[in-house]
Amino acid sequence: MQLVTGGAFSGKRRIVKELFNEGSQELSWLSSYNDDRLDNWLHVWQPGAGLVFEGWENWLLEDLRCGEASQLDKLRRKYSKLLTDLVREEERHGGKACLIMLEMGKGIVPAEAEDRALRDLHGWLQQDAAKLSREVYYVWHGLSRRLK
Repeated sequence: MQLVTGGAFSGKRRIVKELFNEGSQELSWLSSYNDDRLDNWLHVWQPGAGLVFEGWENWLLEDLRCGEASQLDKLRRKYSKLLTDLVREEERHGGKACLIMLEMGKGIVPAEAEDRALRDLHGWLQQDAAKLSREVYYVWHGLSRRLK
């Protein structure tokens, strides 16, 4: 699994496409920006292709707004299990999974409770993803640096 993180409009998609082009692997995309549902990931993943996930902040916010904001630990476990399932399926499937995630907050604590919960949950998810990923990249201004 790969994790590509950075700010909005920093060039993460382009970097992901370049990384997958090196291995000449086809890509399937699951994007909350296109209203794709996260729980549909197994159906989207084409045999032998890589699978890219983007828009995690929207999927997290949807869960928070479904009344689970008071249960951050439960949500963290849910997403941690999803990442573990992804790693397992990646090995079985033969294609790489790539997570594109936004850098959120730059250390600034949001005033609104929902925004704080989103920032916290997203931060935990990125930590869990970084731990499980074979490769981690940080992207800024169209440049990338491999961190792991």
